[in-house]
Amino acid sequence: MKKVLSVLLALILMISMTGCSGKEEKETYSIGICQLVEHAALDQATEGFMQAIIDELGEDAVDFDVQNGQGDATTCATIANQFVSNDVDLIMANATPALQAAVAATGDIPILGTSVTEYSVALELKEYNGTVGGNVSGTSDLAPLDKQAAMIVEWCPDAKTVGLLYCSKEANSQYQVDVVKAELEKKGLEAILYPFTDSNDLAQVCTTAADNCDVIYVPTDNTVAENTGIIDNICGPKQIPVIAGEEGICAGCGIATLSISYYDLGYTTGKMAVEILRDGKDISTMPVQYADQQTPKYNAQICDALGIEPLEGYTAIDAE
Repeated sequence: MKKVLSVLLALILMISMTGCSGKEEKETYSIGICQLVEHAALDQATEGFMQAIIDELGEDAVDFDVQNGQGDATTCATIANQFVSNDVDLIMANATPALQAAVAATGDIPILGTSVTEYSVALELKEYNGTVGGNVSGTSDLAPLDKQAAMIVEWCPDAKTVGLLYCSKEANSQYQVDVVKAELEKKGLEAILYPFTDSNDLAQVCTTAADNCDVIYVPTDNTVAENTGIIDNICGPKQIPVIAGEEGICAGCGIATLSISYYDLGYTTGKMAVEILRDGKDISTMPVQYADQQTPKYNAQICDALGIEPLEGYTAIDAE
């Protein structure tokens, strides 16, 4: 009897272990993705994020719920609350308003941001040492702002007045132009802020900036990214060069930028998600990560139109 019981117990244990192993292999993670709006940079970040997770876990191990906020913070809030109701395992918030909505919606579900320039500004953190803490971490798309200011002088050495064009509703845009303004003033240039509230008044504000400035700087700004055609249609005929904060904007209206890869940034965010979901890493201890490198790029078509010779060391943006 003892031998029989021992055999039975061994069989039960083996079946139990096999069942647990099977469950782990078949486990599916649910990830909610809230992307503020469709444009090249954010699209690439989302694509990279999803691919990193698929590469690590396989397509069958994750269910993505990808939602677009249509550029509206209220819509982002609705999406984030739906993710919470659905009890997703993790939320990826692509751009600052999406991150702010997710943070307001939950303090429990892990949240990873991407395409967020400065987390301390976006989340109004009084103390910030590179780690947000709580249930939030992610990646930043911030390129060195002092180098962007230097680019303006390098590309437009005769410029005396620089217009800083940005959406006032985007906290990270305000942060960027404030830093660039200070850097330009150190170099002896006059830097004037030209805030607009949305696409409805962008044309008017941009026209004023183009009429009064020698060159315009636009930061990494989602509203600008959606409306580069407006800026180009105004600045091009007036022969006013535009220095852009990121490649997607530069491709639409700029002459040069210090570019990062948003796909790589999203991919890094995806690897962070795997560490949290599969490896059990504590998100509260994970510092915000930055792009490994920046690439100087120029827009050949607009440079030709303005008669500007590209600087050495800059790579042409691929024409699509």
